[in-house]
Amino acid sequence: MNSVTAHDCTWIRTSPLFRHMMAGGYTLTLIRGRTPREVLRAMEAEPRGTGEGTAGLIEANDAHRAELDDDYWDESYVAGAFSVTGENGDWTLVLGFDGGLGIAAPCVETLSRGGRVVAHSTNGGKPIHLFHWFEDGELRTTFEVPSSRDGNSPDELVPLLREVGFPLTPEGEDDENAPDVDRKAAVLALTERLTGVCVTESLLRDAAYELGLVPEQPAEAWTGVVIDITDAHGERLHREWTYEEIATATDRARAEADTPVLITDNEPSAMDRPEHETGE
Repeated sequence: MNSVTAHDCTWIRTSPLFRHMMAGGYTLTLIRGRTPREVLRAMEAEPRGTGEGTAGLIEANDAHRAELDDDYWDESYVAGAFSVTGENGDWTLVLGFDGGLGIAAPCVETLSRGGRVVAHSTNGGKPIHLFHWFEDGELRTTFEVPSSRDGNSPDELVPLLREVGFPLTPEGEDDENAPDVDRKAAVLALTERLTGVCVTESLLRDAAYELGLVPEQPAEAWTGVVIDITDAHGERLHREWTYEEIATATDRARAEADTPVLITDNEPSAMDRPEHETGE
């Protein structure tokens, strides 16, 4: 049985490659039972040949970025994919220096049908680190903070989360008495537990990548806004607004702003006031 923990993945803190991934933002995705070509095709990626190691992948992505119009931020990027052996067969590892955008959800759901997809990402310079586990077309568990999980079975991984080192209680809450842990290293350990793929610097650095230019994804229609803030005193503000509520409030504010303002002067002039009001 795979017993890897966060302690076994602390190599990331001395790795120049992982430092580059964290600084610019990345997504690393593992897909079981699909070839690199199948995965890139599902991502609608335009073939861009091959790249020798991460140096070739970074060079191809940088060349693509240099071709873009500086006046418009285009979220397309060059992804690299290669085959690797893991639990229950072959997997495809996809690495993209995409700012943490990740593979589009409908695409991942399709790729996971009859199999499994595990992904983790960082958006580059900002403290947003995401984890996703898909099984047979279903998002089982996703989180930014492991004590606040989402998905169709958000608590299924709690025992595994605790085993790899996340400071959680058996109920999946934050355990204030547990020692702190390198959470990114713990995510790598969790990924290995779910895939059987041991991701190392040499694995990523030396692989022969099949390259593909992933197009910019259309913006998804938003359905609401959530504000969730906890201040320094532990006081929490949590409020959700649906699209309909925001649209109604916007229409009301716009109508009020367009209403003519009537200014009337009902005050008597100084000439009309009684003598005792004018001070005479």
